[in-house]
Amino acid sequence: MRADRGKIVDTRVHRPAAVAEAAANRRRPASLLGEHGRLMMIAADHPARGALRAGDRPLAMGDRIDLLDRLAEALSRPGVNGVLGTPDILEDLLLLGALDGKVVVGSMNRGGLAGTAFEIDDRFTAYDAASLASAGFEGGKMLTRIDPTDPGTVATLVAAGHAVSELARHRLMAMVEPFISHRVDGRVRNELTAEAMIRAMTVAAGLGTTSAYTWLKVPIVDDMERAMEATTLPALVLGGEVATNQDAALTAWSKALALPTVQGLVIGRSLLFPPGDDVASAVDAAVSLL
Repeated sequence: MRADRGKIVDTRVHRPAAVAEAAANRRRPASLLGEHGRLMMIAADHPARGALRAGDRPLAMGDRIDLLDRLAEALSRPGVNGVLGTPDILEDLLLLGALDGKVVVGSMNRGGLAGTAFEIDDRFTAYDAASLASAGFEGGKMLTRIDPTDPGTVATLVAAGHAVSELARHRLMAMVEPFISHRVDGRVRNELTAEAMIRAMTVAAGLGTTSAYTWLKVPIVDDMERAMEATTLPALVLGGEVATNQDAALTAWSKALALPTVQGLVIGRSLLFPPGDDVASAVDAAVSLL
């Protein structure tokens, strides 16, 4: 499947209702889990936050057709049963017919643009629970960074709590991605230690009026076993930056998947822009861990 820019633009100009039609006609998955008993998702919500870098390519995710082609390739691989994205990307994939049978999770808060003074005040600027339910998608994801020195944190926490409650009201997954974050030389950096992840996860687990539909999206940290003992919520391991040593990344993901809380992977740039640029092989290697 190759994306045709002209065809997509023509549809958006002359038949914008085709997006809703494609969502209504999408074949929905029977379960959040694939045949391997796990959830294997491809993430592509980075561009809407202005985060376009992948490895040593500063504008890797800036070519939409190239990104769509990589996404379509990844989603076509056996064992990949989900995708995470913002409305623009998911709607392009709907028009391409690439989301049949997939778990679709919409990214909700993209207002904390990368590298800005207001990055921690991560406003909800994309999907809300009602629009996700209307589209027939399976859940919504929210980035929830906690900076002890930035007052903007509390607005994000309040909005995230509301989103968790509203998603649960529609019986949709609330995927919360929590971090303890700090500004270092003017830039936001996530603290990737077991202690920081324990604190972040325990805060995230308490957001909203119920945790019944809450899943966590967590990074790999040292002493991962101890970190994951902090919660009974299902968790998905994220990929983070493109790894220079892909074998080491695969080993870390494999160890995390052995933990009872971890129910799968949600990987973006590491699989879409892997070393060697072979998307299919990178995705297959990740799926083999399941």
